[in-house]
Amino acid sequence: QLQKDLEEVKELLTNASRKRVRDVLLAEKQKLELEIKNQPAPKPKDAAEEEKSSLGGYTVKINNYGWDQSDKFVKIYISLNGVQKLPAENVQVNFTERSFDLLVKNLNGKNYTMTFNNLLKPISVEGSSRKIKTDMILVMCKKKREEKWDCLTQVEKESKEKEKAAYDTTDPSEGLMNILKKMYAEGDDEMKRTINKAWVESREKQYKGDIPMDL
Repeated sequence: QLQKDLEEVKELLTNASRKRVRDVLLAEKQKLELEIKNQPAPKPKDAAEEEKSSLGGYTVKINNYGWDQSDKFVKIYISLNGVQKLPAENVQVNFTERSFDLLVKNLNGKNYTMTFNNLLKPISVEGSSRKIKTDMILVMCKKKREEKWDCLTQVEKESKEKEKAAYDTTDPSEGLMNILKKMYAEGDDEMKRTINKAWVESREKQYKGDIPMDL
């Protein structure tokens, strides 16, 4: 599925002409490439087919969650009404050093999945676990080192750093240029005309200031 998404993004990139659109597509392309690179190895076909055939109903991907952390654990909270009524074996979490995936089988006729690839830092597979609470699953990822995580995944970190770098610069004029570029990209025709006029006038002033007085 990720590979198909990547191919579609590449196709869109070849047709994109606006810089802002290209920037967004390039960022998405890098994100998908990283996720594909760090995907856990596929299960043997017979095991994957067996698991698939054991699932009744249809599968829903979980996108909403909350998280916090202690010195030793990163904790992910997933709300699912009635999950505490399921047999324990219907709630499965598989951990690797940099990922985990959750599968909840046959909850009110549906299956639920959630996958986290590219966790920000390594976790201990043996020390990680899941707890079933009332209307909630708590996934406990044991940190390999007791240190603070700024976010959950490497992709989130890179996205934040890229965004910060665009506006946080030691050169004030460079920061202003980035803001003007953003305003130009997002502005209407009137905004574009105003910015173009200001830019031309600014260049003219710079040019006049550069001419030696004795010429």
